[in-house]
Amino acid sequence: MTVERNGLTRRQIMAAAAGIVAVPAVLRFGAPAQAAAPMMGLSRPSHYRFKLGGFEITTINDGAIALDGPHPIFGSDQAAEDVQKLAEANFLPGSRFEISFAPVIVNTGAELVVFDTGNGAARRPNAGQLAALLAGAGYSADQVDVVALTHFHPDHIGGLMEDGSPLFPNARYVTHETEYNFWTHADRMAGPTEGVAKLTASNVKPLADKTTFLKDGSTVAAGITAMGSHGHTPGHTSFHLESEGKRFFLGGDFCNHPVVSLQRPDWHVRFDMDKQMAVDTRKQILDMLASERLAFTSYHMPFPAVGYVERAGEGYRYVAAAYQLNL
Repeated sequence: MTVERNGLTRRQIMAAAAGIVAVPAVLRFGAPAQAAAPMMGLSRPSHYRFKLGGFEITTINDGAIALDGPHPIFGSDQAAEDVQKLAEANFLPGSRFEISFAPVIVNTGAELVVFDTGNGAARRPNAGQLAALLAGAGYSADQVDVVALTHFHPDHIGGLMEDGSPLFPNARYVTHETEYNFWTHADRMAGPTEGVAKLTASNVKPLADKTTFLKDGSTVAAGITAMGSHGHTPGHTSFHLESEGKRFFLGGDFCNHPVVSLQRPDWHVRFDMDKQMAVDTRKQILDMLASERLAFTSYHMPFPAVGYVERAGEGYRYVAAAYQLNL
């Protein structure tokens, strides 16, 4: 008789295994087991908060939508099968993908700054609840001192107004002057720009007298600097944050898919208005993030939308933040 190291014989081990296998078989012939609790459905965290020096940064989960793709939204200049293969090689479905929305709140200690405002309550069934999400994160809309806009696409400016009134009654607003001038020009009210121009007219223009128009390098608040990242839209703007020697990059829509945008930054994106400029911008920023090992958030990264970039092959790789920002 052979004795195993743990003191059990091989026969005893086999008998125990047979008993384990037999239990489900017995249950199949009796009354079906019923869970005491009902199925609850998909659940997501509403926010994530961490410290950056003297700042407190909170990313907000303003919902998500599922779409066919990633092609042709991502890799619009590539063969569909190549984009599909890239997704599947990274454990993602090749024919469906999810895109989420992550406004950011920064408490500098002196001002509460909101970056982008989500979809707005009436735009999407599974997104656009910023007012309620603020409350869940411990804030109220009337506490917001500054609203900074990366650009004017609807999922970024939709939450500026609720029922025709500003959601943030006490805030001042900042956005790039190029972005504002482009979308408020009368020529944008027809053709492919019409939808965004009309939303700009209803949600952004009424706030013009409270708005500061930025240039590249303008200061938004102490420790927060605007950084031109044009291409996705004419005046798309990212922001560099620094507090007590700690730095963080807030990227907006410069890079919108955790696999395709990073591993193939030169592939075109349908929603980039100037595709080559967007490619150049994406490469420059990804190179900076990788070289400086700088933590960043980008609006459509998988929630909580905070991570790092490392060089990998012909492109880069997204490394989701673990616990390093919690320490």
